[in-house]
Amino acid sequence: MELFGPTNVEPDDFASQRMALNKSMHPRNRYKDKPPDFAYLASKYPEFQQHVHTSLTGRVGLNFRDPEAVRALTCTLLKEDFGLTIEIPLERLIPTVPLRLNYIHWVEDLVGRQTPCRGIDIGTGASCIYPLLGATMNGWYFLATEVDNICFNYAKKNVEQNNLSDLIKVVKVPQKTLLMDALKEESGIVYDFCMCNPPFFANQMEAKGVNSRNARRPPPSSVNTGGVTEIMAEGGELEFVKRIIHDSLQLKKRLRWYSCMLGKKCSLTPLKEELRKQGVPKVTHTEFCQGRTMRWALAWSYYEDVTVPSPPSKKRKMEKVRKPITFSVPSVIVKELTANITSIDSTASIHMIASWLEKSLSDLRVLHKRVPCGKTEVSLFLTAIENSWIHIRQKRRDRGRQLRELPRAPIDANGSHVQAHEENCQTVPETDSVEMDKSSKAEIAGQMQTKECSEEASVNFDNTKSNQKTLNTDNQQVKVGDSNLPDTEKLSSTTTSGGVGSNSNGQHFLFKCLLTIKEEGSDFIVEMHWVEGQNRDLMNQLCTYLKNQLSRLVGGHP
Repeated sequence: MELFGPTNVEPDDFASQRMALNKSMHPRNRYKDKPPDFAYLASKYPEFQQHVHTSLTGRVGLNFRDPEAVRALTCTLLKEDFGLTIEIPLERLIPTVPLRLNYIHWVEDLVGRQTPCRGIDIGTGASCIYPLLGATMNGWYFLATEVDNICFNYAKKNVEQNNLSDLIKVVKVPQKTLLMDALKEESGIVYDFCMCNPPFFANQMEAKGVNSRNARRPPPSSVNTGGVTEIMAEGGELEFVKRIIHDSLQLKKRLRWYSCMLGKKCSLTPLKEELRKQGVPKVTHTEFCQGRTMRWALAWSYYEDVTVPSPPSKKRKMEKVRKPITFSVPSVIVKELTANITSIDSTASIHMIASWLEKSLSDLRVLHKRVPCGKTEVSLFLTAIENSWIHIRQKRRDRGRQLRELPRAPIDANGSHVQAHEENCQTVPETDSVEMDKSSKAEIAGQMQTKECSEEASVNFDNTKSNQKTLNTDNQQVKVGDSNLPDTEKLSSTTTSGGVGSNSNGQHFLFKCLLTIKEEGSDFIVEMHWVEGQNRDLMNQLCTYLKNQLSRLVGGHP
């Protein structure tokens, strides 16, 4: 069981440990942006103060492997933030306040702000924390069920000492009772929801993490407490929740929403598949994050008119930022490209480089189109259909081999070589040569004088978003992550009907990327930002090819 962070955590370390995961907590969770102040709590509550320690630097920490310290923190938070006084035996489950609060807020999203609101807590536990929080925060009515005698007695006592008996009814039910038996005496009531924190494990081995915990995950940082009925059930959480699903198939509209929390992500898919097979019309899920603990929740309804909250985004939360591939264009190459232009500035140089690249890409049959960008840069959106740059290199090697294998001319009687026919000794010009004669340079220079940025008008560009922009190339939209683009060029998209690796018309492509030319110091740089495709190495190859071809303009070598 995780509460907040690592063992012997101190406030500053605690904040940095949580910061990356705060975004996964419910936005209304009071602990999302303001973790508990252990020093303040210790000064106000003596029973909590005896479990904290102070380092030599004066920072206050807590030993999360001590069950009494964990219990003291839970009781203190409930008292300080919700005005609740509870008692929890050490041999029973000690709930985590922020994590339970996440679940309460999600149920709020499910049922809305309707009043009165009635809910069922399946297996309320000794703390009776869900009913206590729901009744205190929202005035909800609760039917709280419990099979364990110790938990039942504590739960009933906690409700009574907080004067909430008019809102919370704790009932003792037989073993393996879920919803059907609990509602026999409540036949005339339609409940708005049920919630449940089921036993996660099927046996003691699972509970100890044997063969059930990924070896790459760090070990739990806090103590695990709980009775047998609280942490283990036949078949684990998967079979437990399936039993609730089967009960719901009989009860159907007796409850507007059925929900359960899950301790294993792998349980989510089979349970959603079970609901699909049973024809349940409304299904959604979410995830709860707190410290290093992740939990998932599943909810379903037989009502057609309920509002279904959207599941969490599928975007990777901790995805590494991929840097663009870059190469520089030295000033000597720029001078070669702009030799026929009398007056040249950095902007014109950038456009000359872009024009040369466009010509090279056209020779390679790489689709390209200029897209809006900053005033001091040029951006091209590239779609590579075939690996033509590798083909050209192969053709050049083949031609060289063929020339080496040509038979030598015969020798006449005087000992000199016979003059071969002009056509036989003429060397075939290389079609991929990047050297530009004066006429081709003049042609590009003329294009530069007439070519305006009006080409950007041909691109379907959405300026309504401040953080992202959408471009449309060849009737399809493409997504570029913000982390992969310069600040001046943010792109977004939707998935094409052809899927990754194909255009909307079904034509396959190797990859798509965004190429940007901009000034950096006395030189210019070319950046290639990956968008999507089969293999990122293909973009590396194209980048190397373009760099080498530019180098040959001044007689350089790759």
